[in-house]
Amino acid sequence: QVQLVESGGGLVQAGGSLRLSCTCSGRTISVYAMGWFRQAPGKEREFVAAISWNGAITKYADSAKGRFTVSRENAKNTLYLQMNSLKPEDTAVYYCAAGEGTARPMASERYDYWGQGTQVTVSS
Repeated sequence: QVQLVESGGGLVQAGGSLRLSCTCSGRTISVYAMGWFRQAPGKEREFVAAISWNGAITKYADSAKGRFTVSRENAKNTLYLQMNSLKPEDTAVYYCAAGEGTARPMASERYDYWGQGTQVTVSS
């Protein structure tokens, strides 16, 4: 059974940085495309970033472009999200997700496995 566990969230001032990690157990992540999503209070879950199984292709939401970088280390079964220049509007619970195939990386329904989430709070 695949389990995903996020870590690295916390409280940071605007302009600061955080690095989120997502560790997979139960199966190697090298067979999966991986994604990051977030959900702020009172809002729907939204796409943040995605990366193909081999790291060759990445996708970002417009809000993340130029500030966030998604990466993966398949040998460590770990996915990362480096977040720089954080803004208060980045405050949300961040989730990692894993799914097979390459289609529709920005669509939450294409992912089969989800972590429990890690809270990111950016103060102004």
